Amino acid sequence: MDGLTVKYNKLTAEEFISLWNSVWDGAPTLEQMRLALEHTLFRVSVYDGEKVVAMARMNGDMGFDYYIKDVIVRPEYQGKGIGRLLINELMKFINNNGIKDTEIFVELCAMPDKIPFYEKFGFSANEAQRLRLFHTVT
Repeated sequence: MDGLTVKYNKLTAEEFISLWNSVWDGAPTLEQMRLALEHTLFRVSVYDGEKVVAMARMNGDMGFDYYIKDVIVRPEYQGKGIGRLLINELMKFINNNGIKDTEIFVELCAMPDKIPFYEKFGFSANEAQRLRLFHTVT
């Protein structure tokens, strides 16, 4: 990972959308992402020079519950340990900010092909089912 730089809470909405479009279709709007990033608890991003190549963000209440959201690594940078770096940085944030000697609930949603990656960190599936609704704001 020579030449890569890690930054905290610097990722812009434009950079987020660029990363999103490198792996998925249907990116959120610029306005949505500006608002989302403004209210994100913590975000970490990785740069190759000036180009953002990976990011992850986390929401939570700083006490008991943290939710890892939008872990994205550009396809050409996958398999180089960057995803592991992102998760380690998120866990470090929790360790540095959580209440000592307490258990903290950390959750995420993963596509089936990514589950083995997260299991390496100790994540496991439970019996709960993820429910979702895309609500159109009028």
